[in-house]
Amino acid sequence: MTEPRDEVDDLVDAWARERTDLDLDPVAVFSRISRLARHLDLARRRAFSAHGIESWEFDVLAALRRAGAPYELSPGRLLRETLVTSGTMTNRVDRLAARGLVERYPDPADRRGVIVRLTPEGKAAVDGAFEALLDAERALLSGLPPRDQVRLATLLRTLLAPFSATEPG
Repeated sequence: MTEPRDEVDDLVDAWARERTDLDLDPVAVFSRISRLARHLDLARRRAFSAHGIESWEFDVLAALRRAGAPYELSPGRLLRETLVTSGTMTNRVDRLAARGLVERYPDPADRRGVIVRLTPEGKAAVDGAFEALLDAERALLSGLPPRDQVRLATLLRTLLAPFSATEPG
């Protein structure tokens, strides 16, 4: 059985005609990853907007949700979880608080500090958006049998691991 072709095959074939001196294997991999990332980004936006939140809001709300009950973190911990600057995080928390998705309260362990907590409305929004995202991601993976999905995850982990070791947080 012949493997299906995609637009990356055409791109690689064109480069191979023009640059017979180059190994084009990386183009075959990373052009597909790039195209899949675009499809994933669109799926994320649709899943999140269906639940009234944006991608950056999901990132903050998801960090709080993953923290477990009572779904709260210090701003410093949120910074590490979302990899944004302090000023950006302050702005994001302000906007989420104004929408009633998170609340701030004084940190009992630090008089100058605050804790950010997910509200019931924030929890409902992030849970719904996450379920919609998982449905969208399952649809994106539907062309692969489960064993190939596991293999792909393993291969991508191997490729990504050296970068994860050097990133902050």
